Amino acid sequence: MTQGVEAVEEAPAKVNLHLEVLGREEGSGFHFIETVFQALELSDQLEFQLRPDDSVMLEGHGEFSDRMGPAENNLVVQAARRFRAAVAETSGTPSPGVTIRLTKTIPTEAGLGGGSSDAAATLRGLNRLLGEPLGGRALLAIGAELGSDVPFFLSESERSLAWGRGDRLLPLPSLPAREVILALPVPGVSTPWAYGMLAGDREEAGWRRAPPSLCRSHAARDWKEVAAAARNDFEGVLFPQRPDLQRLKTALAAVGGEPALLSGTGAAVFGVFAGTEAADQAETVLRRLISEGRVLRTRTRT
Repeated sequence: MTQGVEAVEEAPAKVNLHLEVLGREEGSGFHFIETVFQALELSDQLEFQLRPDDSVMLEGHGEFSDRMGPAENNLVVQAARRFRAAVAETSGTPSPGVTIRLTKTIPTEAGLGGGSSDAAATLRGLNRLLGEPLGGRALLAIGAELGSDVPFFLSESERSLAWGRGDRLLPLPSLPAREVILALPVPGVSTPWAYGMLAGDREEAGWRRAPPSLCRSHAARDWKEVAAAARNDFEGVLFPQRPDLQRLKTALAAVGGEPALLSGTGAAVFGVFAGTEAADQAETVLRRLISEGRVLRTRTRT
């Protein structure tokens, strides 16, 4: 722990083992989804230190810190400010400012939930540091406003079914830990752009909002059943625009990825492998396929 730091939080990445987009809420623009989140061992780290003034300061470190963008737009800063506002409204007294040191290991624009996980870790860390002035429901309400992935990371569950805006959660039994190979081609994919592509494609096709199905992936009892139920609605619109993503998924499936799938809105494509030998082979194949970008190796949390 860095000298002077008063709290530390880990912010794990995730992949989506299943993702359906059912429609868009009028007015707010939020999308109704059904998804199964799986947390990974790959993670960012956040360190917190209270300040004598009331400012929120963000320091970026780590391999992907140069892609964090302006601090004002970062979900960590937004989460900290909303937390402080909620505490002031609840207690009637302002909370102190904070310096947050974010070591960024999760790639950005990859569909791995790094920004959302950082926001959830910020809410948890500040709440713990200040003696838990907010309850779980209050934290969840703030998280749901920040993004559809944030409630999952607040739950600290390894695997969950999420629906609605992503704030309705059903923790699922953990599955045995598996090796995960992540293919991260360049460029990344902007989440708003991906949702815009999906909306445009559906409007052109005369698509009607799908009824909730509470995807069968949540009932999967083992990794084979997870693979059989695997689905991501964004693949249909992104793969024609990004054939490199399709090639990576095909390669991962060919060497035994169960499942092999796009995560979130991409651009990360992942494969889940039962053994180290298969994961070794997948890693070798992908490094040959990706001329620009990265291949990362991690494991599912259990």
